Amino acid sequence: MIDVTLQNFEAEVITASRSVPVLVDFWATWCGPCKVIGPLLEKLETQYGGRFKLVKIDSDQEQQLAAAFGIRSIPTCILLMDGQPVDGFMGALPEGKIKEFLDKHLPPAPEAEEEFLEEEAPGDAGSQLEKLQHAVATDPANDDARFEYVKNLLLAGRTDDAKVAFAPVIGKVPAVRRFDSLQRWMDALDFAQGADGPAAMADLDAKIAANRRDFDARHGKARLLMAQQQWTKAMDELLEILMRDKSWNEELARKTFIAILDIIEPPKPKVAEGQIPPDDPTVATYRRRLSSVVLS
Repeated sequence: MIDVTLQNFEAEVITASRSVPVLVDFWATWCGPCKVIGPLLEKLETQYGGRFKLVKIDSDQEQQLAAAFGIRSIPTCILLMDGQPVDGFMGALPEGKIKEFLDKHLPPAPEAEEEFLEEEAPGDAGSQLEKLQHAVATDPANDDARFEYVKNLLLAGRTDDAKVAFAPVIGKVPAVRRFDSLQRWMDALDFAQGADGPAAMADLDAKIAANRRDFDARHGKARLLMAQQQWTKAMDELLEILMRDKSWNEELARKTFIAILDIIEPPKPKVAEGQIPPDDPTVATYRRRLSSVVLS
């Protein structure tokens, strides 16, 4: 989900809709039904795996855009394709009705997706870690195996073991991007460990509410979300920085965003020669969002 203003409307809505359908949610902070439908739309965006892009427009803050779409009540959702509005609905519809609306317009999900997910369903986590540990021990120079081993240790909450496994390649961090990504994740875990749990998050939210350009607070919130493995929420927070200042703090938001993409991207499955393995839908969606913001 991306907050759209007059400044980024062309890139995030019109241009983006030429490659993927864009659903625009017109809302306002005082609107009760908006608070009901908002989380539903975000949930469906994830479930639909990149088949549409969700953006939000605050109709009070962006009255010019609301007027351009003839918005008379909220929530109102408008679907755009190829740069043009094609349909819409008003009110906080139930999830089933929203799905009916989306399915009427969106391209069907790839038939191979369910089969792919079944093939890639992970087995016992302990067994997977043992295999990766063996791969690293057998070939210490295998950077791919070490990346997956450290990543899986971190996913399992074994931070100390992950740091031990990471130590032999720490000198490669400046040269190997995925190792840099792991280092940023471990730094986020250390940051979260030194913070005061929910109180720290509440404090950062208060700072952001007081000043939407408090990028230190936004980045700190993103790091706490990384530590909690709330990846999409962390990337949404980083996008808020990038939409306002792409180069802030030596492009720290962009680098952290890329680190998350590296972390959440699953290993590519084996496919027949000449075939291209499918992209993870969440990674593909957020990679497009990053490109849209950085290139705008």
